[in-house]
Amino acid sequence: ERGTMAGYSVEERAAPHSLEYRLFFKDAAGRYISPFHDIPIYADAGKNVFNMVVEVPRWTNAKMEIATKDPLNPIKQDVKKGKLRYVANVFPHKGYIWNYGAIPQTWEDPGHKDENTGCHGDNDPIDVCEIGSKVCSRGEVIKVKVLGTLALIDEGETDWKIIAINVEDPEAASYNDIDDVRRMKPGYLEATVDWFRRYKVPDGKPENQFAFNGEFKDKDFAVNVIESTHKHWKALIAKKTDGGEINCTNLTVSDSPFCSSQECAKATVDAAPPYKAANPVPPEVNKWFYYQQN
Repeated sequence: ERGTMAGYSVEERAAPHSLEYRLFFKDAAGRYISPFHDIPIYADAGKNVFNMVVEVPRWTNAKMEIATKDPLNPIKQDVKKGKLRYVANVFPHKGYIWNYGAIPQTWEDPGHKDENTGCHGDNDPIDVCEIGSKVCSRGEVIKVKVLGTLALIDEGETDWKIIAINVEDPEAASYNDIDDVRRMKPGYLEATVDWFRRYKVPDGKPENQFAFNGEFKDKDFAVNVIESTHKHWKALIAKKTDGGEINCTNLTVSDSPFCSSQECAKATVDAAPPYKAANPVPPEVNKWFYYQQN
């Protein structure tokens, strides 16, 4: 059980850094919810302020993510080839260089070909890199101002990366568009492109590609992208689009055929193993990878 954030709290099950680990979400009244479907996309629709679910705190490596295929969509650690996934440190980076997470009630539809990139969606909620000074905690729900976006092409899929700042950041008022990031945090956007280009190379994968030559698009463009992924999510949750293995169980979307009861939700959480102390992070996770850029 962890503290309240914007009315939301989290409940951990099993040991962090284990295959069974899950982080479930509750609303202000202590009811279990899905962070994917039940947290509203907008914190303040009039001001283009969005909610963000923090999956990975800055400078950590465990690839935590909303489990889109599990009931209630708890956060769990990604698994590749049966092993827990940690993102490599590609010199000079250490883990994730922002607080990383997702905007709820959005979905990059794999059946939809993006008119900007010519690639299909990656089947996940839209990703956010939050550039504020506070290191957030896993499962924290923060309000963010959207500043721009980068279009990563990850193994042939469109994977938008939204650049945003926590509205509670002491400098948030100075950030209104992508150029403000360039001016206030020189080098950060370039480091972001570098990070996404190279983070899979230590796993034996090629460098990632970008649409628009790796250029960032501005706030208005980013907000349009988010709103289109929100439309795709609406179709998904209303069963107008076949989501395949995506679990759409929710507790608040009243016109959704997947709307479920609190009893069912509680049974899902109760079925998960009790919380245990975290497993140690394997020592190789702290290795630094060096390689020559072409």
